[in-house]
Amino acid sequence: MVTSKLLTGLSSFIAEEQISGGTLNSPLLGNNGDITVFPKTEQEIVGILKYANENGMKVNIMGGGTKRGFGGIEVSADILLSLEQYKGVIEHSPGDMIVTVKPGTTFQELQEFLAEHNQKVPLDPALPKEATIGGIIAANDFGPKRLGYGSARDMVIGLRMIYPDGTIIRAGGKTVKNVAGYDMNKLFIGSMGTLGVISEITIKLRPVQQSESLMLLSFPDGNLKEIHTFTISLLDSVMEPIALELINPALAEKLTGNRAYTLAISFEDVASSVRYQVEYVKQKKSENASISILEDLAARKFWGNLADIPPNGRQMDSEQTTRASVKIGVKNLDVSQVIKESQLLQDSCNLKVEAHGGLGTGLCKVYLSGANDDVASAITVLQNFAENMCGYAVITHLPLALRRQIEVWGKKPVHFFLLDGIKAKVDPKRILNYGRYVGGI
Repeated sequence: MVTSKLLTGLSSFIAEEQISGGTLNSPLLGNNGDITVFPKTEQEIVGILKYANENGMKVNIMGGGTKRGFGGIEVSADILLSLEQYKGVIEHSPGDMIVTVKPGTTFQELQEFLAEHNQKVPLDPALPKEATIGGIIAANDFGPKRLGYGSARDMVIGLRMIYPDGTIIRAGGKTVKNVAGYDMNKLFIGSMGTLGVISEITIKLRPVQQSESLMLLSFPDGNLKEIHTFTISLLDSVMEPIALELINPALAEKLTGNRAYTLAISFEDVASSVRYQVEYVKQKKSENASISILEDLAARKFWGNLADIPPNGRQMDSEQTTRASVKIGVKNLDVSQVIKESQLLQDSCNLKVEAHGGLGTGLCKVYLSGANDDVASAITVLQNFAENMCGYAVITHLPLALRRQIEVWGKKPVHFFLLDGIKAKVDPKRILNYGRYVGGI
C-alpha cells in the first residue's frame, strides 16, 4: 500500500509526476513495488537510495522489465526503482570505438544510434527491443554469438555505480587499457543489481561487419554423433565461426519450418573471408545433412527471431500455461546431450520444449511451456542432469509461486561465503534486489 509518509519522503527530491502507485506491478512474477519511481538524473537515484537506506526500505530495480521472472521470492518491495526514463548516450568516441550510455537505454536504441557510425555493441541478448543495456549488464545476458565476441564481461570497460548509501563509485574507465590489478567491473556484471545501481556503462565497440552468412545444417535422421564429429572437425580447423548453435527440432521448426536437429553456423567478416569459410563448411559437411544459407539481412532476421523466443517478464502469461527458461552450462561438446535431454522432456512431461546451445561455449537455453506441475518436474530433471554432467542450471524465468519452491540458482557454491561477505559489506541492510542472487542474497 502506498503510504503518505513514503510519498512525502520521496517527493522531497523527486517530482510527484515521477512517482506512481505500482502501475508496473506483475502479480504473477512478483518483484514489484508498493510505489514506482522514475528518476531522470543520477542525483535523483542517489536521493531515492539514501532515503530507502536510512529508513530500512527494500528497493527493487528494473530496467525494461524483461527479466522480472529471474530470481526473487517477494511479491513486492517498498519501492520499485524504474530506470526506463534514465536513458540516452552520454558520450561516443567513434575513433576510439567506445560509447558511454545510461542504463535505461534499450539495446535496440543503442544499436540504432551506433549503426549511423557503422559501429555496434557485439552482444546479442534476448529481447533486444525491450531489454535495457543496464539489465543486460546486470544479468550478464548473452546469445549464440558469444562464441565469437564474448560476453558483457569482455566488453564493458567502465561502470559508474551508486551504492545503497548513495555513494557514487567508478570502476574501470573510458580507455580500453585502464585496469591495474583486480577489474572491479566484473564484480558488478552479473550481480543482478544486488550491489548497487548502475548509472553509466562504458563499452568497447566493433565495426559493423562487411558481410554475414548463416549456414543452417539440418540432420533429419537426428544423428547426434554425426553432429559431434562435424563439430570437432570445424572447431579444430582455422575457421572462425561467430556462432555454432545446435537447435532442437521443435525450435528449428518454428524458425525454419524444418523439424530436425539443426546446426546454425554464423560467419561475419569481409566478404572474401566469409565466402571462403562457407565453402569450407560445404565441403566438410556430412552427406546426410541438408544445407541452406542466409545472407546479411535474412541472417539478421533469423537471429532476431531467435532472440525474441524467451519468456518476457514484461508480458502477462496465461494462468493456465506456465512458462520457464533455464540456462545450463556444461562442457562445450556436452551441449548435444543437453539438447537431447530437453527433447526427451517434451515427450515424457507433456511439455512444449524449445532449446538451443552453443557447441563452442557449452551454454544452453531451454524454454518450457505447459502445466505448472509438469514445468516444475522438468526443471528438477534438468537441474539433476546438469549436475551429473558436472555443470549447472540456473532458472532465468519462472512465476513467483514456483520460485518459492525451487532454488533457481541451484545449490549454494562453496565460495558462497565470499559472495555473502561482499553483499554484507556493500549493502549491510540488504535493501537492494533482495533475494535475486545466489543463495538468496
